[in-house]
Amino acid sequence: FLCSRGSFRAMGFFTSAIVALDGVTSRFLGCDAIIALLVVYVTYRLWLWLGQDAFGPYSSTPEVQVVATEEEGQKVLSERRKFNYAKEWKPSSATIPCWDPSTMEFLGEMKAMSPDDVRETVARARKAQKVWAESPFAQRRQLLRTIQKFILENAETVAIVACRESGKTMIDAMVGEILVTLEKLRWVAMYGEQYLLPEYRDSGLMNLHKTSRVEWVPVGVVGALVPWNYPFHNVFNPIIAALFAGNAIVIKVSEYASWSTQYYGKVIRKCLEAVGAPVDLVQFATGYAETGATLVAEADKVIFVGSVGVGKKVMEQAAPTLTPVILELGGKDPFIVCDDIDSKELAQLVVRGAYQNMGQNCAGPERFIVYDKIYDDFCKHITDLVKQLRQGPPLGSDKVDCGASVHPPSLEGYQRLVDDAVAKGAKVLVGGHRNKEFPDGQFFEPTVLADVTEDMLIAQEETFGPILSIFRVKNNSDDEAIRIANNCSFALSSCAHSNDASRAAKICSKLEAGMASVNDIEGTTYLSQSLPFGGFKDSGFGRFAGPEGLRGLCHERSIVQNRVAAMKASIPRPIAYPANGQGPAFCMALNKILYGLSIVDRVKGVIAIIKASL
Repeated sequence: FLCSRGSFRAMGFFTSAIVALDGVTSRFLGCDAIIALLVVYVTYRLWLWLGQDAFGPYSSTPEVQVVATEEEGQKVLSERRKFNYAKEWKPSSATIPCWDPSTMEFLGEMKAMSPDDVRETVARARKAQKVWAESPFAQRRQLLRTIQKFILENAETVAIVACRESGKTMIDAMVGEILVTLEKLRWVAMYGEQYLLPEYRDSGLMNLHKTSRVEWVPVGVVGALVPWNYPFHNVFNPIIAALFAGNAIVIKVSEYASWSTQYYGKVIRKCLEAVGAPVDLVQFATGYAETGATLVAEADKVIFVGSVGVGKKVMEQAAPTLTPVILELGGKDPFIVCDDIDSKELAQLVVRGAYQNMGQNCAGPERFIVYDKIYDDFCKHITDLVKQLRQGPPLGSDKVDCGASVHPPSLEGYQRLVDDAVAKGAKVLVGGHRNKEFPDGQFFEPTVLADVTEDMLIAQEETFGPILSIFRVKNNSDDEAIRIANNCSFALSSCAHSNDASRAAKICSKLEAGMASVNDIEGTTYLSQSLPFGGFKDSGFGRFAGPEGLRGLCHERSIVQNRVAAMKASIPRPIAYPANGQGPAFCMALNKILYGLSIVDRVKGVIAIIKASL
């Protein structure tokens, strides 16, 4: 009743304020109060977007130019030799061979850095970070705008380099490499500062005379060990967060995605130079396991994105120095399709989710959990669409739908999973093998498996490839769909689809996953860069993106300070040294004053504390 009366009073006050404001705006501005408030809000948002650095030494956005080589700038290359993985791949050597996985064209070699090389690299980054830690946020935003401008003006070249390195299509690169990077740049530039400024908090009753705040202090040098699936975004994603938080960063790229660091390294170096930042803030480490292990030992915080097995090794390597780690270890994301869905309308979303970047996505659907009522219809429409997909070297034609797979050993892994599923009763509706039409490239056919069950390897192991697995939900039961979805060691992302949005949302709320999308594909959560990205269980821990991602690259420092500088800290006589015998009574009285549950308790406390102080 009291709450209701308070609510009515608040509503009355709010209404009166709006009426009064409406009168003022109508008289002096000739418009309604709502219109005036809307204009103020839009103006504020535009100021955040365009105007917060409109004045001052960092108001400009420098133009950066990077000259691309033939391999970096041309879609079709002149004649060059083919790389033979079986004969030429030697992880113990001092160099890393690089090739285009869709054509097997040899692209050259990169140095495999020694432990001493890595230590020297980290030392340079650490020296640069000492300078950068003092940089104003306006300069950091200028850097992000400079990177953003370069990407927009050189998007095709940026995408070509990513495609040549990873075998993906230009569309996959534009969406998965460039668009998400631009969105991260926009969000961090617009909102990043507010989450890194000191945050004032409640001081508590004993500290009413003090302010209490949390400060976010850069950790120093971030070590990022990133995979091969998105060579551009996997590099620039941690760069953006680490640098804006005031850190330096050393990125150990995969030995299967080292070639592209030549171009992307030139880009970031030029952008740093353009805004007057230390060019050694960003360093690349190329090599094999020894290179990565040394970086883990030398960095102040580690971000690792990769497999569960290697993630555990990273934790072991970080343990002796107690280096904190963020682990993103992949997923086995469920895509639930309820019995009230039109399969034909959903088909495009399903296929895009399954074959974006040839399924080589950390957060991407791998288990399509379909209700019995629409199961056959779903299989038909998906199969009809997948049969129309065109596969081949992606830089040869913009009409190629599916590119190559980056990691040669994964091709054997895909076949192992398909063969195991078929042996246990699954049906191959499309694909199921390496693409014989392109024997020189690393191509596995877009594959659809039906009647997949939970005892099959592909139901539990991360596929990370172009295989769409369909599970049947008996009796069209939401509880059964949720049970199947949660019967997995991974918990990264998820989604559920129903014509009843509340039903889909309710299902999502019961899924064991760090992220969920209602009536859309999992990856849409990543388009909201204000949200933290990550999972739990075997998918790892820690987050990047959002405020949590920025603050995760900082140390938290808690500070209390007198509100009035002239105030001096003192100890009341009853609890001062040497004891006078009144200490316990004084403390009990103080507790009653501050935390008594009634006025009577607090009055008793006042009386008692007076007695204890006499």
